[in-house]
Amino acid sequence: MRIEVGYELIYDCPQPTPMVLMLSVHPSRSADLVVEDRLVVDPPIPVHEYRDSFGNGCMRIVAPTGRVRLSARGVVNDPGSAETIAVDLPQHAIEDLPDDTLMFLLASRYCETDRLSDIAWSLFGKAPSGGYRVQAICDYVHQHIAFGYEHARTSRTAWEAFCDCTGVCRDYAHLAVAFCRCMNIPARYCTGYLGDIGVPATDASMDFAAWFEAYLGGAWYTFDPRNNVPRIGRVLIARGRDATDVAIATTFGPHRLASFTVRTHEIGTC
Repeated sequence: MRIEVGYELIYDCPQPTPMVLMLSVHPSRSADLVVEDRLVVDPPIPVHEYRDSFGNGCMRIVAPTGRVRLSARGVVNDPGSAETIAVDLPQHAIEDLPDDTLMFLLASRYCETDRLSDIAWSLFGKAPSGGYRVQAICDYVHQHIAFGYEHARTSRTAWEAFCDCTGVCRDYAHLAVAFCRCMNIPARYCTGYLGDIGVPATDASMDFAAWFEAYLGGAWYTFDPRNNVPRIGRVLIARGRDATDVAIATTFGPHRLASFTVRTHEIGTC
């Protein structure tokens, strides 16, 4: 199938404001792009592109004083099949993990493994290891947190999500990532597009989605504690230790987000 993705962000800046943007479809999906989601800036300004240490595609701009509009439209080829359920894959011993996975066992800004370790072992220590344990974590988080956009708070950590029992998709992902790391399973936070393909459509405004990947059986596999069912048409933008590493816009100066629109939907077959 083909999936249209895109966004429009409008900022008001009282002064020239440097920004780092993480809005492009991830380089791992570049071969699937039928129409590249090229950033359009109005008014036109220079855009510098680079890859960060996690392999994400990033862009640097200096937004001018006044109103600036950032937008893009892309079309992605997708197999149209539901995601793999990785419950039967084994967990690696720490000494057998690849070096580049070890950072995803450590605490990070939004994932306080030190505060959650005892809780994690009490909840999941008797669960089968590997993918079954990751799924047990997803099942728990899915039931523990009540979803609602009115509960959104950009500063909420995994510990606070556990205590609040409310949140949005990033809170589900942070808590599940922290629990996985507590159980010695490398886990990394992901963000991207996830539309209503193969599920009943909702009237809620679309946003970028958050999920995570766990390292099992020699590869990274997608898990989504917010939805907790295999989905169709997930399109990755970025991955990192937590939301700090994959912010769609990091701004270095005063600004106001005047408008925010995200779109993703099926437009036909390949």
